[in-house]
Amino acid sequence: MMFDGINLVAVLVAAVASFAVGALWYGVLGKAWMRAARLGEDDVRPNPLLFAGAFACQLVMAFVFAGIIYHAGPVTLGNGILSAVLVWVGFLATSLIVNHRFQGQSWALTVIDGGHWLAVLVVQGCVIGLFG
Repeated sequence: MMFDGINLVAVLVAAVASFAVGALWYGVLGKAWMRAARLGEDDVRPNPLLFAGAFACQLVMAFVFAGIIYHAGPVTLGNGILSAVLVWVGFLATSLIVNHRFQGQSWALTVIDGGHWLAVLVVQGCVIGLFG
């Protein structure tokens, strides 16, 4: 199913895959992330609405990212990965660095969160690129 050159099935699969990558990422790095963010166990109680909102954001992100990849040239695996790295360097990494420095957060938090968003974009880029 296409929407102005955007494969909606690819968008859905990319959102699901990147959400799963986030769960795995923070499942492995959760304790280190909590220390870096200066949070305790009581601060990070699971909330179904929070997870639903996070998935909705991943869905929007995958849709917009598919549009970026589509407008950057042919929708291929290579262009998906290249677009992921460029968007991450140009927008996500820079935003995290600025926000975390002004918030007085640690570089460890920036690296953990930045790595997560790079992984999200690469997974989304791969899925969207492979679906074509």
